[in-house]
Amino acid sequence: MTHNAPVTFTGVAIKYGATTVLSDFNLDIKAGEFVTLLGPSGSGKTTALNALAGFVDISAGDISIGNKSVSRLAPEERGIGMVFQSYSLFPHMNVFDNVAFPLKLRKYSRSEIRRRVEEALAKVRLADFALRMPKELSGGQRQRVAFARAVIFEPPVLLMDEPLSALDLKLREAMRLEIKRYHSESGCTIVFVTHDQSEALSLSDRIAVMGGGKILQIDTPKVIYDRPSSKFVADFIGQTNFLTSEFANCVSGPLKQDIDLGALRAGNLSIRPEHLRIGVPASDADIVFDCEIDEVLFLGESTEFSLKSKTGQMLIAKYPAGTPDRVYRRGDKVHVSFRLNDAVSLSD
Repeated sequence: MTHNAPVTFTGVAIKYGATTVLSDFNLDIKAGEFVTLLGPSGSGKTTALNALAGFVDISAGDISIGNKSVSRLAPEERGIGMVFQSYSLFPHMNVFDNVAFPLKLRKYSRSEIRRRVEEALAKVRLADFALRMPKELSGGQRQRVAFARAVIFEPPVLLMDEPLSALDLKLREAMRLEIKRYHSESGCTIVFVTHDQSEALSLSDRIAVMGGGKILQIDTPKVIYDRPSSKFVADFIGQTNFLTSEFANCVSGPLKQDIDLGALRAGNLSIRPEHLRIGVPASDADIVFDCEIDEVLFLGESTEFSLKSKTGQMLIAKYPAGTPDRVYRRGDKVHVSFRLNDAVSLSD
């Protein structure tokens, strides 16, 4: 079996009684691509993953792996690896036997099983834990065992359902690097489900933002972040400011003719916090307005400013650590500026 494979959803629908969870769901994933299904609870992302895994039946359409329909195949016949949020380790088996389980099912020789398991445990830095039981491991160690078990037989497609959500921040960051490294080295096709925007942005080749059982936008992380297609996507991916019609009354001087007044009136003009500049406007600034600093939050790697415009609209500006040059405090009156190229006009 090849070490990666394309995945295709064609017109897939899934219904639970009268409730439609996925509707006309279409998605093409290239062989070796890392695609993240990102969305809030109830958006259909886990249902789509479970349909690909074979855990739920589809009501219409087709799912293929490697250009072969798998819609009628049982999960074990699809040849995929899967990592769950809850680890799903066998509590009565030690680490070695948990990782070896997929190889035993596939009738690998005893010597080949030992070789592969020892290599896999070394890669996830658990070589000395082979005889430990799952209850003797930390959450991060259990997740690494689950990951090693999922990839031990070199599946062409790896599915990951919220695999990092139960871990603390440092463990999440470490596992994120492990997953990124595995994808780079193996070339495996990965379908990853999360509600965490930072995971999606840092890991993915493409992100499919989901809502209401549909894909609302699919593109590279940079395009999704810089040029979201709708207000929902912009708001879900990181922080943003939605400028309203009242904003026009704050501007020092005339509004530029090329500002989207329709989007402004609808509150659909979006500007990311890192694109707002406090203090003397840069020479290329298109829009300058006045604000009062409502609060300053030091976040370590960055400083966040809560700004209140003359009309009462609250905005957020963000600077990397060490900037801006001068210290601003709560109550300071400041100029705030941005370039129109950094603002995005959005649909509802």
